[in-house]
Amino acid sequence: METLYSLPGCRVERVIRAGSEDVVLVVHPEGTGARCPSCQTPSNSVHSSYVRHPDDLSSAGSAVKLAVLVRRFFCRNAQCPRRTFAERLPRLLSPQARRTRRLATAQCAVALAAGAEAGSRLLKPLAMPTSADTLLRLIRRVPLPAPRNSRVVGVDDWALRKGRTYGSILVGLEAHCVVNVLPDRSTPTLTAWLRRHPDIKVLSRDRSTEYARAAALGAPDAQQVADRWHLPLNGRQMAERWLEGAHSRLRALPGVTRVSVSPACRRTSFPRTHAEVRARQESRAKHVATYEEVRRRSLAGEPLARIHRALRLAPSTVRKYAAAEAFPELSARVPGPSILDPYLGYLTERHAAACENACALWREIRAQGFRGTSRQVHRWLQTRRTAPAHTRPRADSGGDWWSTGRSSDPLAAPKQLAWLCVKTPSELTLDDAATLARIRQDKEAARVMKLTQRFCEVVRAQGVTHGARPRKSCRTFEVWLGEARHCGVRAVETFAEGLKQDGEAVRAALTTPWSNAQSEGQITKLKLLKRQMYGRTSFDLLRRRVLLAV
Repeated sequence: METLYSLPGCRVERVIRAGSEDVVLVVHPEGTGARCPSCQTPSNSVHSSYVRHPDDLSSAGSAVKLAVLVRRFFCRNAQCPRRTFAERLPRLLSPQARRTRRLATAQCAVALAAGAEAGSRLLKPLAMPTSADTLLRLIRRVPLPAPRNSRVVGVDDWALRKGRTYGSILVGLEAHCVVNVLPDRSTPTLTAWLRRHPDIKVLSRDRSTEYARAAALGAPDAQQVADRWHLPLNGRQMAERWLEGAHSRLRALPGVTRVSVSPACRRTSFPRTHAEVRARQESRAKHVATYEEVRRRSLAGEPLARIHRALRLAPSTVRKYAAAEAFPELSARVPGPSILDPYLGYLTERHAAACENACALWREIRAQGFRGTSRQVHRWLQTRRTAPAHTRPRADSGGDWWSTGRSSDPLAAPKQLAWLCVKTPSELTLDDAATLARIRQDKEAARVMKLTQRFCEVVRAQGVTHGARPRKSCRTFEVWLGEARHCGVRAVETFAEGLKQDGEAVRAALTTPWSNAQSEGQITKLKLLKRQMYGRTSFDLLRRRVLLAV
């Protein structure tokens, strides 16, 4: 029995089946004596005995409970304050514990991997049941790993409550592990941590001013490296800010002829009724009034933060309205895939053959496998009719009951246009290329697009991978920076000025292999742990789980 089910420092006397699922092992200690825990004097004089009933690891799907006969001994040291003491089994049980050490280790491992609530549910069918509160106590009892001295560290922020509470995570880029988790992302907190770790030589970060200031104060001799992923992101955000202000002007530009393609999918939404159009116009009128109020306050010199509080608008909305030359209209939304898409080619051919009977078209494509209703065919055909349908009510009343509410050639939203600006030419579709050609008709837009694309090309070309020889210079970046700072576009000039102020970190990003990619990966793991605890965890518990995660 000892071979199959070993108990450190004890021997199994007999096995008792207690019910259909539980097993009780009667266990006796192997030693003949014990040492006093106070004075360490050995003793063989037994005073009395009692039985402990701790839980142990399950066996073959059955819960196991031990019946351990524990003896009490007389202490033979007259100077010792103890008269009697109970023998201890340090390899098997902690004093006063209700479970063995190995059971506690197994339960704690499950709690660290799955969380307390999910771990409690998982342990029940494994015949090691315990409560979620107990699992939390086991997690808090585990000692944290010894701090590691890392020469190269990446720092990034993460959200405990998005938009409200943020923390910082520090990752050892050489050891590929989390070094520490800080409760906020402020300069004093990170500065204090950096001063306690003077061995840091390289600090990779995003372009946050808080982190830059903390690195300069806490580790002035360390090399700061801006994260390469954030550089094209910042370039796209710059282009998006400019496009939000100029979108109304760009929307008035004429469209560029596209290469004809087969109608594989719908490119515009179905028409809307007059009631829907009226509701949209009323909503637009409210937004226009808000936009005009924000512009009036902004031109009068009122700070954006005060406008945000007074009008109860999101800060991003206030910034967008204040920078826009005209009211930013909602962009046309491209419809998603439809079950009608595989039959658009056939419907187009039949419509070209002068068939405008929606029910007949629906019956024909239904014979080909279409599973939708005739309503979709009616809506598709409505804007393509050359004459009103015979079944239309009040056909002689004049006017249409439907309206698209959109221009014939809508322009994509500023965010979508900004994404097109940072893509490589090989990634652009024919429609994407036509959209970019359309907005290039505006001279200022062409200048912004050219500088944005060149900046992304510089970052992609100058990136250094691990194992490659570091670059000594980045002349192409210096040339781009000089042009961008005097291009005549305020958004680009502001972006270039920020890059100049953070120039050493940006140049290091283009000439060294370090980046914050590992930090982003560790933040993904942190988010998983946070969601396992339903987003209601305390910072201390979350930090423990992150540092103890394997």
